[in-house]
Amino acid sequence: MTHGTHSLPYRSDIDGLRAFAVLSVVLYHFGLPLKGGFVGVDVFFVISGFLIGGLLWREYDSAGRIWLMNFYVRRFRRLAPAFFAMVLVTGAFAWVILLPFEFREFGKSAIAATVYLSNVLFYRQAGYFDAASEEKPLLHTWSLAVEEQFYIFLPLLILLLGRSRRMLLIALIGCWILSLAACILMTPSHPMAAFYLFPFRAWEMLTGVLLAIWGYETDRDWRGYAVLSWLGAALLMASVLFIPAGPLFPGILALVPVIGTALLLANGTGRNQINKLLCHPIAVFFGLISYSLYLWHWPVYTLSTYLRGHHANLAESALWMVLSVALAWLSWKFVETPVRQARRLPGGVVLGGMAIASLAVLAGAGWIFRSDGVPSRFGPNAQPHIAATGDFLQDFSRCYIADTLPLDGLEVCPIGPDGPAKVLVWGDSHVRAFKEGLDLAAHEAGVPGLIIWRAGCPPLFGLRKVESAATPAQNTACTQANLQIRQSFSRLDALDSILLIGRWAYYVSGTGTGLDEHNTIDIYPTEGADRLALSQPQLVSNAVRETVSVLQEHFDQIHVLRQPPEIAGYDARIAAREQAHLGLPLAATHKTEFEMSRDALTMRAAMADAPWTSLVEAGEINWLDPWSRFCNADTCSALHQGVGQYFDNNHITNSAALRVRDLFAPIFDSITRQSALVQGAD
Repeated sequence: MTHGTHSLPYRSDIDGLRAFAVLSVVLYHFGLPLKGGFVGVDVFFVISGFLIGGLLWREYDSAGRIWLMNFYVRRFRRLAPAFFAMVLVTGAFAWVILLPFEFREFGKSAIAATVYLSNVLFYRQAGYFDAASEEKPLLHTWSLAVEEQFYIFLPLLILLLGRSRRMLLIALIGCWILSLAACILMTPSHPMAAFYLFPFRAWEMLTGVLLAIWGYETDRDWRGYAVLSWLGAALLMASVLFIPAGPLFPGILALVPVIGTALLLANGTGRNQINKLLCHPIAVFFGLISYSLYLWHWPVYTLSTYLRGHHANLAESALWMVLSVALAWLSWKFVETPVRQARRLPGGVVLGGMAIASLAVLAGAGWIFRSDGVPSRFGPNAQPHIAATGDFLQDFSRCYIADTLPLDGLEVCPIGPDGPAKVLVWGDSHVRAFKEGLDLAAHEAGVPGLIIWRAGCPPLFGLRKVESAATPAQNTACTQANLQIRQSFSRLDALDSILLIGRWAYYVSGTGTGLDEHNTIDIYPTEGADRLALSQPQLVSNAVRETVSVLQEHFDQIHVLRQPPEIAGYDARIAAREQAHLGLPLAATHKTEFEMSRDALTMRAAMADAPWTSLVEAGEINWLDPWSRFCNADTCSALHQGVGQYFDNNHITNSAALRVRDLFAPIFDSITRQSALVQGAD
């Protein structure tokens, strides 16, 4: 059988497919109502597999081997110049715009992208306190990393098994089956891993590879049947319009755009209306600039959104998209094309240039990372707020998931010196905010303690919650964890005291306040149909009394921290941006307030305190009140002597936690005195 040269003939329909893919992604990111526009990445994966797989198989079939150096030189010519140009320009704008902790993360992501591991980085960063996607200008490089890992995997597999054509084909098909099965099985339980990591995405590129091999071995002309082109187009349109973002993807849903792309590739040279549309000059134009457009659109979107402080409306989005297309055309015309067509440029020079550019990015990004994002870029008015944005990460190196009863499966964090815990601190994310102060207070008193915390989970018995910022699984986990904690007390004999910390105003009112008023939480009883008619404040009050009653059976002392004042209009990140961006064109208008009158806080504070008031008056609990540390007679402030005290409008910073740690001294000191009395009696 004669197959011709190694190179693949140009097909304008593939550029049309690229145009569909990139425009789906761009329109989706800029807020147009394409529910599944992100599947454009899956289309790219199949196209890459089809083209790269076809090239490598032709070379393998003709020469019995592949030349790795030639392969990578071609890849670097095609991909590297525009990538490094994008990183350089994005870095320059990030220097001006991003706050230090975000710029530090930019440096980390630039390092990861340069060594083709950004997909692993972004997978590892996914979590409760992860930064928003608008703060990650290189987030889109995750898909480039997946493709680069594919460019390493496929040639090496061919080299390893190339002596046996049959074994190579079996291995490719086997990898396709295993990757698809793993993707489908992992998506429900580990959706982030299935989304970002190469082993669970390899089947999409292998679909293109196997299609290219089938076409080559059967000498296909790729004309096929018009009905299959229509079916492929329908599958792609359905994917873009209806596939939802979230934990159901990729999984079995990813089969829809992958099959649709494969059908269009397999029938792409036929004379039908779908292929005519794909070969239209406008589609071909966007296909030609598709790589550059993908590279540039995301930094334009993220940095503009970050600077403006809000998502753009349709008209503004259109202007940012036009800018993205203009940058993409300039990149394609003056960066991509000249290097790709410079055939007289030796492969050694290309590899050397790639190495130099990589080392330069690694050195610059490494310096940014080691310099903590270069805080000195901004003036003194921004510094307290900037410092507060990075003053919320605690040392959790001593924390672990308990693997023995009665706390097995729960994350626990020892505080203070080593030894059997005498004090239990139980609460929500406000416990995390106070952790450094609690830890130092325990060390100063020489009393071991233990922290158990879960974000958005009230430390109260007899309740279940449904929270807008949590998944159903997280809501259920809260109820189950609280039940387990209740059952554990009888087996935690060493504990003498317990401290409850929570955002009480949130649970009583059911909503956040000010900048986070969009967050809601609904509270329900875990048992007792008669309680369903109670209001949320009544349910919380009942739960407080029930919880204290249970705790009195197991603890000598029960302490409750009054919730610190909420500075409704303050968020350190937003305040820092406002100060850092003063004078910049298009910068967001000022909206944060770092002070609040005590009178404005009275009603919400009274609601938060009400469930506890009678218990305090009866002496059943010890009430720890931090308000005097954050407020004077008239106002409460997010700053104290020029130091940021709040991370957002309700979580305090480490600096504040350390400053007010003497609030907790009586808890630990009472344990010390009690131990001394016992020893004296002995």
